Amino acid sequence: MGYVTAVPHPRSEAAAPARSGRRSLALALLLGALGVAVVLLSTRRGWSSGSVVVAGADFPLAAKGSEVTGVPAALAIVGLAALVAVFAVRKAGRLFVAGLLALSGAGTVAAALLGVSDSSALDQKAAQAAGDTSATATGLTHTAWPYIAAFGGVLILLAGVLALLYGRLWPALSGRYERDGTPRPRKVKAVDPDRPEDLWKALDRGEDPTGA
Repeated sequence: MGYVTAVPHPRSEAAAPARSGRRSLALALLLGALGVAVVLLSTRRGWSSGSVVVAGADFPLAAKGSEVTGVPAALAIVGLAALVAVFAVRKAGRLFVAGLLALSGAGTVAAALLGVSDSSALDQKAAQAAGDTSATATGLTHTAWPYIAAFGGVLILLAGVLALLYGRLWPALSGRYERDGTPRPRKVKAVDPDRPEDLWKALDRGEDPTGA
Protein backbone atom coordinates (compact mmCIF):
# COMPACT_ATOMS: atom_id res chain seq x y z
CA MET A 1 0.00 0.00 0.00
CA GLY A 2 1.55 3.31 -1.06
CA TYR A 3 1.79 6.44 1.00
CA VAL A 4 0.78 9.85 -0.28
CA THR A 5 3.25 12.59 0.57
CA ALA A 6 1.71 15.96 1.23
CA VAL A 7 3.32 18.63 -0.90
CA PRO A 8 3.23 22.12 0.59
CA HIS A 9 1.35 24.61 -1.51
CA PRO A 10 3.65 27.19 -3.14
CA ARG A 11 1.44 30.02 -1.94
CA SER A 12 1.72 28.91 1.70
CA GLU A 13 5.51 28.74 1.40
CA ALA A 14 5.66 32.21 -0.14
CA ALA A 15 3.33 33.66 2.48
CA ALA A 16 5.46 32.49 5.41
CA PRO A 17 8.23 35.11 4.94
CA ALA A 18 5.59 37.80 4.44
CA ARG A 19 3.92 36.88 7.75
CA SER A 20 7.27 36.89 9.52
CA GLY A 21 8.02 40.29 8.02
CA ARG A 22 4.71 41.77 9.17
CA ARG A 23 5.03 40.40 12.67
CA SER A 24 8.63 41.50 13.11
CA LEU A 25 7.78 44.92 11.67
CA ALA A 26 4.90 45.44 14.09
CA LEU A 27 7.00 44.25 17.02
CA ALA A 28 9.97 46.44 16.08
CA LEU A 29 7.76 49.52 15.76
CA LEU A 30 6.15 48.80 19.12
CA LEU A 31 9.46 48.17 20.90
CA GLY A 32 11.20 51.14 19.30
CA ALA A 33 8.43 53.66 19.95
CA LEU A 34 7.87 52.41 23.49
CA GLY A 35 11.61 52.44 24.22
CA VAL A 36 12.01 56.03 23.02
CA ALA A 37 9.01 57.15 25.08
CA VAL A 38 10.33 55.43 28.21
CA VAL A 39 13.79 56.97 27.84
CA LEU A 40 12.49 60.50 27.23
CA LEU A 41 10.07 60.24 30.16
CA SER A 42 12.75 58.83 32.48
CA THR A 43 15.25 61.60 31.76
CA ARG A 44 12.70 64.18 32.90
CA ARG A 45 12.36 62.54 36.32
CA GLY A 46 14.56 62.83 39.37
CA TRP A 47 17.55 60.50 39.25
CA SER A 48 19.48 61.46 42.37
CA SER A 49 19.25 63.52 45.53
CA GLY A 50 21.51 64.65 48.34
CA SER A 51 22.27 67.62 50.54
CA VAL A 52 24.88 70.24 51.31
CA VAL A 53 25.48 72.24 54.46
CA VAL A 54 24.49 75.88 54.02
CA ALA A 55 24.67 78.25 57.03
CA GLY A 56 24.90 75.30 59.41
CA ALA A 57 21.84 73.49 58.02
CA ASP A 58 21.34 70.77 55.46
CA PHE A 59 20.13 72.10 52.12
CA PRO A 60 18.33 69.47 49.99
CA LEU A 61 19.48 68.88 46.44
CA ALA A 62 17.91 66.96 43.54
CA ALA A 63 18.91 66.33 39.94
CA LYS A 64 16.80 65.19 37.02
CA GLY A 65 18.09 62.70 34.49
CA SER A 66 18.59 65.40 31.86
CA GLU A 67 20.78 67.28 34.35
CA VAL A 68 22.85 64.20 35.11
CA THR A 69 23.47 63.28 31.47
CA GLY A 70 21.93 64.28 28.16
CA VAL A 71 23.26 61.22 26.33
CA PRO A 72 20.28 58.84 26.82
CA ALA A 73 17.74 61.35 25.49
CA ALA A 74 19.96 62.27 22.55
CA LEU A 75 20.51 58.62 21.61
CA ALA A 76 16.80 57.91 21.95
CA ILE A 77 16.09 60.65 19.40
CA VAL A 78 18.72 59.13 17.10
CA GLY A 79 17.04 55.75 17.54
CA LEU A 80 13.66 57.21 16.65
CA ALA A 81 15.08 58.79 13.51
CA ALA A 82 16.74 55.49 12.57
CA LEU A 83 13.48 53.60 13.15
CA VAL A 84 11.72 55.86 10.65
CA ALA A 85 14.64 55.93 8.20
CA VAL A 86 14.82 52.15 8.01
CA PHE A 87 11.71 52.22 5.79
CA ALA A 88 13.15 54.81 3.41
CA VAL A 89 16.21 52.79 2.40
CA ARG A 90 16.88 49.35 1.00
CA LYS A 91 19.54 46.65 1.04
CA ALA A 92 22.87 47.91 2.41
CA GLY A 93 21.35 51.23 3.46
CA ARG A 94 18.68 49.47 5.50
CA LEU A 95 21.30 47.26 7.13
CA PHE A 96 23.33 50.32 8.10
CA VAL A 97 20.34 52.16 9.57
CA ALA A 98 19.25 49.03 11.46
CA GLY A 99 22.73 48.80 12.94
CA LEU A 100 22.53 52.46 13.96
CA LEU A 101 19.21 51.75 15.66
CA ALA A 102 20.72 48.87 17.63
CA LEU A 103 23.79 50.91 18.60
CA SER A 104 21.67 53.81 19.81
CA GLY A 105 19.80 51.41 22.08
CA ALA A 106 23.01 49.90 23.44
CA GLY A 107 24.47 53.36 24.00
CA THR A 108 21.35 54.45 25.84
CA VAL A 109 21.65 51.49 28.20
CA ALA A 110 25.31 52.22 28.92
CA ALA A 111 24.76 55.97 29.45
CA ALA A 112 21.80 55.41 31.77
CA LEU A 113 23.69 52.93 33.93
CA LEU A 114 26.70 55.23 34.14
CA GLY A 115 24.37 57.98 35.29
CA VAL A 116 23.49 55.98 38.41
CA SER A 117 26.87 56.73 39.98
CA ASP A 118 27.34 60.20 38.47
CA SER A 119 27.21 62.87 41.19
CA SER A 120 28.59 65.77 39.13
CA ALA A 121 25.17 67.42 38.70
CA LEU A 122 24.53 67.37 42.46
CA ASP A 123 28.06 68.59 43.20
CA GLN A 124 27.54 71.53 40.88
CA LYS A 125 24.29 72.41 42.62
CA ALA A 126 25.97 72.04 46.01
CA ALA A 127 28.72 74.48 45.00
CA GLN A 128 26.14 76.99 43.82
CA ALA A 129 24.02 76.66 46.96
CA ALA A 130 26.98 76.93 49.35
CA GLY A 131 28.78 79.59 47.37
CA ASP A 132 31.90 77.45 47.55
CA THR A 133 33.35 75.78 44.47
CA SER A 134 34.86 73.01 46.60
CA ALA A 135 31.54 72.02 48.20
CA THR A 136 30.14 68.63 47.26
CA ALA A 137 26.84 66.88 47.82
CA THR A 138 26.56 64.38 50.65
CA GLY A 139 24.05 61.68 51.54
CA LEU A 140 23.58 60.70 47.89
CA THR A 141 20.60 58.56 46.99
CA HIS A 142 19.38 57.40 43.60
CA THR A 143 15.92 56.57 42.28
CA ALA A 144 14.86 53.78 39.94
CA TRP A 145 14.53 56.12 36.96
CA PRO A 146 18.06 55.53 35.59
CA TYR A 147 17.29 51.82 35.45
CA ILE A 148 13.95 52.51 33.78
CA ALA A 149 15.81 54.58 31.17
CA ALA A 150 18.19 51.65 30.68
CA PHE A 151 15.17 49.39 30.15
CA GLY A 152 13.94 51.76 27.47
CA GLY A 153 17.34 51.47 25.83
CA VAL A 154 16.99 47.69 25.84
CA LEU A 155 13.68 48.03 23.97
CA ILE A 156 15.35 50.22 21.34
CA LEU A 157 18.18 47.70 21.07
CA LEU A 158 15.71 44.87 20.50
CA ALA A 159 14.00 46.89 17.77
CA GLY A 160 17.39 47.29 16.09
CA VAL A 161 18.09 43.56 16.33
CA LEU A 162 14.74 42.80 14.70
CA ALA A 163 15.55 45.28 11.94
CA LEU A 164 18.89 43.58 11.35
CA LEU A 165 17.34 40.11 11.21
CA TYR A 166 14.09 40.79 9.34
CA GLY A 167 14.51 44.24 7.78
CA ARG A 168 14.97 42.73 4.32
CA LEU A 169 11.35 41.53 4.50
CA TRP A 170 9.93 44.92 5.43
CA PRO A 171 8.31 47.22 2.86
CA ALA A 172 9.68 50.62 1.95
CA LEU A 173 7.81 53.91 2.38
CA SER A 174 7.59 54.59 -1.35
CA GLY A 175 6.57 52.15 -4.04
CA ARG A 176 7.63 54.43 -6.89
CA TYR A 177 10.77 52.46 -7.67
CA GLU A 178 11.16 48.85 -8.62
CA ARG A 179 13.47 46.46 -6.83
CA ASP A 180 16.37 47.37 -9.12
CA GLY A 181 15.94 51.06 -8.30
CA THR A 182 14.69 52.18 -11.72
CA PRO A 183 11.51 54.30 -11.92
CA ARG A 184 8.37 52.65 -13.14
CA PRO A 185 7.36 53.88 -16.62
CA ARG A 186 4.63 56.45 -16.58
CA LYS A 187 1.49 55.92 -18.59
CA VAL A 188 1.28 58.57 -21.31
CA LYS A 189 -2.19 59.81 -22.06
CA ALA A 190 -3.20 59.43 -25.68
CA VAL A 191 -3.10 62.68 -27.66
CA ASP A 192 -6.41 63.89 -29.01
CA PRO A 193 -5.64 65.64 -32.37
CA ASP A 194 -8.85 67.64 -32.06
CA ARG A 195 -7.63 69.28 -28.84
CA PRO A 196 -4.89 71.90 -29.39
CA GLU A 197 -3.87 71.81 -25.71
CA ASP A 198 -3.05 68.10 -26.02
CA LEU A 199 -0.92 68.79 -29.08
CA TRP A 200 1.06 71.46 -27.25
CA LYS A 201 1.59 69.20 -24.22
CA ALA A 202 2.87 66.42 -26.48
CA LEU A 203 5.30 68.82 -28.14
CA ASP A 204 6.51 69.97 -24.72
CA ARG A 205 7.25 66.33 -23.85
CA GLY A 206 9.23 65.93 -27.06
CA GLU A 207 6.67 63.62 -28.61
CA ASP A 208 5.33 63.58 -32.15
CA PRO A 209 1.58 64.27 -31.80
CA THR A 210 0.93 63.15 -35.35
CA GLY A 211 2.17 59.64 -34.54
CA ALA A 212 4.22 59.63 -37.70
